[in-house]
Amino acid sequence: MDSSTHTRVRGAIVGVLILLCTLIAQPATAAKTRKVNVLLRSDITASMRAELGRYGSIKAELPQVDAVLMQVKEDLVDDVSALAFVAAVSPDAERNGVPIDTVAATNFTNGLSTWDLDAINVTDIGAGRQLTENGDGVYVAILDTGLLYSWRQYFPQERIATQYAKSFGGGGSENANVSEQPNKWEHDTNSHGTHVTSTILGYSLNGTPINGMAPMATVIPVKVLGNSGSGSSGMVAQGIVYVADLKAGPLAGSPVVINMSLGGDELDAVEQAAIDYAIGKGVIIVASAGNEGAAGMGYPGAYGPVISAAASGWVGEWIPNNSWWLVGNVADPTNAADFYITDFSSRALAGQDLDVAAPGSWVVGPYQTQQGKTSYFFVGGTSMASPHVAGTVALMAQKAPGLTAGTAEAILEGSSVPLAAGCRNVLPAPGVPAAEICWGTDATGSGLVDAAAAVAATP
Repeated sequence: MDSSTHTRVRGAIVGVLILLCTLIAQPATAAKTRKVNVLLRSDITASMRAELGRYGSIKAELPQVDAVLMQVKEDLVDDVSALAFVAAVSPDAERNGVPIDTVAATNFTNGLSTWDLDAINVTDIGAGRQLTENGDGVYVAILDTGLLYSWRQYFPQERIATQYAKSFGGGGSENANVSEQPNKWEHDTNSHGTHVTSTILGYSLNGTPINGMAPMATVIPVKVLGNSGSGSSGMVAQGIVYVADLKAGPLAGSPVVINMSLGGDELDAVEQAAIDYAIGKGVIIVASAGNEGAAGMGYPGAYGPVISAAASGWVGEWIPNNSWWLVGNVADPTNAADFYITDFSSRALAGQDLDVAAPGSWVVGPYQTQQGKTSYFFVGGTSMASPHVAGTVALMAQKAPGLTAGTAEAILEGSSVPLAAGCRNVLPAPGVPAAEICWGTDATGSGLVDAAAAVAATP
């Protein structure tokens, strides 16, 4: 509420008169409104629009999934739910993609492979790339904050599908219409989407190429989170439907994977419908499990048809070597004793589906703290684990372009390295004492992703 200046008035009668006049002139308090996403039982019609208009205003329509995004008077939400043509009403739930922590990365040296790609068996430090698959012909849509204005200093221009890049916004503010925002996708100031993209494609480290999970894949940036790193389930649903329509249209002949390094506390019915719609069109969806530890997984990652990623780490992190991330060779074959599940990685509660774990502890990539100045940071979060899994799926889809979401999930789970419940002593960062990190069976899913094994198991 805006502050106001009050002036003292002498005399009780004058004061009472002023108070009465103020009360008479004061308009009735406007009814509070809520942003809700409404799933319909059939295609929307003019009569439905008119009926819904009695309770609020329609801000956007998603005819592909029979849904509308609305601003509804708070005391009328139940009335909307009771309408015969309404299947479900969900709050426009918060979606957050901000990583849990960052540490400035210093003393970079020349090299192509990093510990996380070695850990997932895409590369071997000192020996280079271990797989013939590189993501060629596969599109990976990254629903996130978009890309930094300086993205061309990190990624080859031909690897970003600028013709399909999109930004959805406006729905996060009160009474705002949902809108498409041309070119805003490449004006991010958050860096989250750029760091996620770097795991898929790799990146230029001041001119030195650093390998990626699927360096020849084509990334479609879809901005559904604001520059604060937060957004809403309605915007996420818009982005999912947009990518699904690309798959059904101009990209019908190409595999399409969605990565969503984001999540929130509850699953929106419209968001769920958008996911089902996209999977029905042949899109494979990967999402982060969340950074809430024992509080449980975030959505949409916890939703069964989505492939969810927990965050694992390597016990060799922060060894006394300032370039451990580049020269610390992870032992082959993969040994579960070399890895752990981070304490922040969300554990699966009853009814939640956690699939696999992947590197999400201290992954290096582009992360700018000053506009116009390239910089690189270690970043930790399940946001970092998700693109490792999405990149693995891209390699699998290159080998088998007709790969479906269900088959991809089954192969990933069947080829993963089991990680039993346990504890590890881990030095988390320079100058910080070693800490014992423990986890249970609810934290790992089927185990650690092994990209080489997953590709080999793909028919």
